[in-house]
Amino acid sequence: MAEGILRSKTENLGITVDSAGTSNYHEGENPDPRAVLAMRKKGINIGNLVGRQFEVADFDRFDLIYAMDDKNYQNIVALAPTPAHAAKVKLILNELYPSSNRIVPDPFFGGPEGFEEVFTLLDEATDKILEKLKNGN
Repeated sequence: MAEGILRSKTENLGITVDSAGTSNYHEGENPDPRAVLAMRKKGINIGNLVGRQFEVADFDRFDLIYAMDDKNYQNIVALAPTPAHAAKVKLILNELYPSSNRIVPDPFFGGPEGFEEVFTLLDEATDKILEKLKNGN
């Protein structure tokens, strides 16, 4: 969802946006149909996205790497080849709530309202990210 939201906001800015999991559970799969539906209601199509696993080369491909929760944050940082690479990794909700280390709730086991809540959080967080990118931060 975060990838789709941020892509929709940066499509004309020449910014590369991608997402990856820290495990291979959903590698090669499309997003959860409930996420696709929640996003479609907001005018964003994520149905064609395909899951992939995070890889060490991503540290060199991307300037910023956002994790949704602390476990994924720790898994990504553990792969960092250098402290400079590790410094690229941030918890996405720290953009909304600085230094709070809040996690994006996992809507997988809930109903559609969980996906709506996640959309709202990620929409607000990506607004902050976009604002920082436009200001050169």
